[in-house]
Amino acid sequence: MTDLFTPLTLGAVEIKNRILMAPLTRCRADENHVPTDLITEHYAQRASGGLLIAEATMAMEGNSAFWREPGIYSEAQVEGWKKVTDAVHAKDGKIFLQIWHGGRACHPALNEGKQPVAPSAIAITNSDIHTPEGKQSYTVPRALDDAEIPAIIEGFAKAAENAKRAGFDGVEIHGANGYLLDEFLRDGANHREGPYGGSLENRARLLLEVIEAVSKVWGSDRVGVRLSPLNTFNSMSDSDPVGLMTWLSEKLSGYDLAYLHLMRANFMGAEPLDVITPTREHYKGNLIVNMGYSPQEAQQVVADGIADAVAFGVPFLANPDLPHRIKEGAELNQADPKTFYTQGYAGYNDYPTLDALALA
Repeated sequence: MTDLFTPLTLGAVEIKNRILMAPLTRCRADENHVPTDLITEHYAQRASGGLLIAEATMAMEGNSAFWREPGIYSEAQVEGWKKVTDAVHAKDGKIFLQIWHGGRACHPALNEGKQPVAPSAIAITNSDIHTPEGKQSYTVPRALDDAEIPAIIEGFAKAAENAKRAGFDGVEIHGANGYLLDEFLRDGANHREGPYGGSLENRARLLLEVIEAVSKVWGSDRVGVRLSPLNTFNSMSDSDPVGLMTWLSEKLSGYDLAYLHLMRANFMGAEPLDVITPTREHYKGNLIVNMGYSPQEAQQVVADGIADAVAFGVPFLANPDLPHRIKEGAELNQADPKTFYTQGYAGYNDYPTLDALALA
């Protein structure tokens, strides 16, 4: 029987188990968005996961949506990430980099006064952003001109090249959670006309063009895509998320991706629709599911063939040895939300393993 500890082939990448680490923004880079030794230690601690998906990483300079998230556009950042990938590989781990553009979730206070860009001039209104000057409201973004979009696509392609030089095993394209690619995709944020607005086919155009550009760098079998059709975080919505996923699943099946990574629910707590069933039915490739899975539910999902693997977020944050704990049926450490976006060691690299607890 297939379970969480059955090896899996994700495109060109063989992974040792189906317990994946979801991308988790933790704000431990330095002021130049360079990965630090803390980040190296963090991922190395979690190398027993089948695949680590590194946190949302700025593909292009000047598009920060958090304070001190990492980037992959400078030589210093490439070198910083090389330390991470070397440390993970030294422990027989596999790691993808999630490449990302924050879109309208960026803020002038984080980008030297630069106005954020988006498909349409519609601001985020259901949350505030933390900046070095304190919590602030999001600003109204500038709608991108069609003529600017090729530079965005090239920026993702360059980030993919830099990720390859940094030693990653592949990349995940961030098309979720109300950032730029998701903003184009869902009709609650995309009110534009022309080739990138209106019909679902047009709204998906940018995501698909980014996939094609990144696949030319890596080969599509080392490229994953993350989507969140139900998430209302960052003021996102769509009039037909099930129809969106049905159409996209069929379209993405033609790209021979390493995987499709699907968030099944909503950060903000609304009752979820079922987007997994139509995705599984129409997507002909590896499906990774994420969001609120217990180890027991994850085991059942994989055993039943509903998904090929499960990505854990908060449980992997607090349990660097999560696969070992799941195998042993052990109690899990509980995460401390007060340290999620701080800059120190506490709540980042100090969660104990089972082995460490046994020696205490």
